[in-house]
Amino acid sequence: MQAPDLPFDLAQPYGLTAGRKRPLLLATLNALSDWHAQGCAAYAGMRERLFGTTPAATLDALPWLPVRLFKTLDLASVPPEQIIKTLTSSGTSGQAVSRIRLDRETSVRQTRVLAAIMAAFLGKQRLPMIVVDSADLLKDRTQFNARAAGILGFSVFGRDHHYALDADLRLKADELQAWLQAHQGQPVLLFGFTYVVWLGLCQEAERLGVRLDFGPGSTLIHGGGWKRLADQQIGNDDFKARLREQLGIRRVFNYYGMVEQVGSIFMECEHGHLHAPVFADIIVRHPQTLQPQPVGEPGVVQVLSALPLSYPGHSLLTEDVGTLHGEDDCPCGRPGRHFTISGRLPQVEMRGCSDTRAVPA
Repeated sequence: MQAPDLPFDLAQPYGLTAGRKRPLLLATLNALSDWHAQGCAAYAGMRERLFGTTPAATLDALPWLPVRLFKTLDLASVPPEQIIKTLTSSGTSGQAVSRIRLDRETSVRQTRVLAAIMAAFLGKQRLPMIVVDSADLLKDRTQFNARAAGILGFSVFGRDHHYALDADLRLKADELQAWLQAHQGQPVLLFGFTYVVWLGLCQEAERLGVRLDFGPGSTLIHGGGWKRLADQQIGNDDFKARLREQLGIRRVFNYYGMVEQVGSIFMECEHGHLHAPVFADIIVRHPQTLQPQPVGEPGVVQVLSALPLSYPGHSLLTEDVGTLHGEDDCPCGRPGRHFTISGRLPQVEMRGCSDTRAVPA
């Protein structure tokens, strides 16, 4: 069986309304279900027992796996010799971690799609870039946790990279000041995981009494780690306000994604909504009945992606709670489903998709 193609124009990641997107995505995901059933016996057995083998007539009817399975099973749809890298979720000490096996084609797909999504938000110009993390995370290029994979994936959108934190996630204030001086007057791109940005940049700069000026037009892309900020009663609006007031960064975009579907991210628009691109989608389900929820009703989030070939991660039921706010009607003008994430299901272990350790006091 030939691997399913991506029947989408990557130059237009938000270029299709529902009527044109759904048939393409449904056909691709049905083909991926067959592809993974052929290559992964465990997936084939679960699909047949739980959903049957008849192609789904709607996106809501597609077979799905609970994302937690990747913590307990080694699921791959290609032979071991085709695996070029393994991604792991950043579970805290004692937690099981997901292991995601990538072949070259899946890795290429993820890179191309991520580039298309970011170009739609940032343009094609590569800006001087600050990574709000430690370069030590990238030492082993065959084994990546979620933070390292994110850094490597997003770093291609910048140039003259500067890693702002040391191995203990302390702010290297003098080095950062020197880098900013060398790029004075230029907009810069910052990337980091939410909790690391909060502790390693915002709180560290305040603790050290350092005044930082990132210049007009600078942009921060961040994601993951909201659980720990929520514990401190810090929400998305608080986070943005602190960055604006303390660091002068006014363009701040959160994204929703996970190591189990790297590359297929949902970016936040100017109106605070997360957006599904043409090659991905979400379904919000009732936490007890698992029936699709209507617009405005919160539930557990299912994520769909046309990208994964090397592992059966194309349709996953997450442990996140979200609300669908509409489709093709966001004030920002981007077509597709738009939604927000409000937290985790009760009594679910914190996945730690980004924040593996806190900045020392």
